[in-house]
Amino acid sequence: MSHAPASAPAPLSALLEAALYCPDLDAAEAFYGGVLGLTRLTRAGDRHVFYRVGGAVLLIFNPAETAKPPSPGALPVPPHGARGPGHLCFAASDAGITLWRQRLEEAGHPIEADFRWPNGARSLYFRDPAGNSIEIAEPRLWFAAGEDG
Repeated sequence: MSHAPASAPAPLSALLEAALYCPDLDAAEAFYGGVLGLTRLTRAGDRHVFYRVGGAVLLIFNPAETAKPPSPGALPVPPHGARGPGHLCFAASDAGITLWRQRLEEAGHPIEADFRWPNGARSLYFRDPAGNSIEIAEPRLWFAAGEDG
C-alpha cells in the first residue's frame, strides 16, 4: 500500500536559468553582449560568462572548464557540459523580430530560417559563434494572449 506524501511542493513556475556551451567566451561576449545587447552579470576567466534576460539568467559555459570537478574549497557544483549545438529561444513581438533580423544581418550573422508556425507565430533562427541554434519567437507560439510566458 502506498502512502500519499503529507504535502506536495508547489508546481515549478519559471525557468531561473538556462545554459549554453561555447568554448570561445570572447566570441560569446561579442555576440551575446555586443550584438544581442544582453546585460552581463559576471565573467569568471575562461570558465563562464552570465547574462540577464528579463527575469532569468543565461549561462554561457566553456565546456572544457565545466567538465572539470570542483577545486578543493570551491563551491561543490558537479561537473557538467554538453557537446554539439544546443538551442535557446528568446521572446519578441513580430515587429521586434523584424528589427532583430535587421540587426543580425547588419552585424554579419546569417539567418537560417524566418517563418510562421501553423498557429501563425513567427520564428527567426540563427547561430551563435559556437554553432548553437538561437531562435527569437513570438510568445504566442506556446502561449495564448494574456497567458504567462
